[in-house]
Amino acid sequence: MLWTILIGFVVGLVARFLMPGRDPMGFILTTVLGIVGAWLASFLGLQAGWYTAGQPVSFLAAVVGAIIVLVIYHAVAGKKV
Repeated sequence: MLWTILIGFVVGLVARFLMPGRDPMGFILTTVLGIVGAWLASFLGLQAGWYTAGQPVSFLAAVVGAIIVLVIYHAVAGKKV
């Protein structure tokens, strides 16, 4: 569980860094964003057979998933990306 939170935080930071514009999210929301994005990408990637668990590409997929979650968050929250 702690490992998931740590990876989720790192993925959330990378996703926020890659997104343009100012984003005043805090530590907890960044971590949640990363965890949800990582879970989403992991679930979809494993189910589709794109990769297996533990491959380095899974980290990249988690970042892409977190960016998608961040875009959805901005759309729902009404903030400009």
